[in-house]
Amino acid sequence: MKKLINTSFLYLILALAAGVFYREFTKFNSFTGKTTLAVVHTHLFVLGVLLFLILALFVNINPDLLKDSRAKKFYILQNLSLILFTATLLARGIIQVLNIQLSSAANSSISGIAGVSHILLTISLLLFFLLLKQYAVANSNHTGMN
Repeated sequence: MKKLINTSFLYLILALAAGVFYREFTKFNSFTGKTTLAVVHTHLFVLGVLLFLILALFVNINPDLLKDSRAKKFYILQNLSLILFTATLLARGIIQVLNIQLSSAANSSISGIAGVSHILLTISLLLFFLLLKQYAVANSNHTGMN
């Protein structure tokens, strides 16, 4: 459980830093339009901070949950895909703020990486829900609550 809380805390720091970066980077560059930098903060809070805190709460109820191989796969995949996804949001946002003209290939590459990271996040979230569902059902069978 400590590992999950530490991971959540790390994402809290990253989310706060992303919010400050968005505010200061756009202000420094006198940018007033829309940019994907605005959503990095929120994505890190929800998919990093909150998700790992929720899992920590479930682990507090059932410590065996972390012994499941799907929990380990979820942990690794969620972290890798969230970092990859965040990197593409940051890259896209910086490009928007600085008004950098990308080649078609570079633009497609960023979109492709973002797409792959979305797919990996989806798989990770499915693993998360399947894991929680199994342990919630097992726990309700023990308590007589179905």
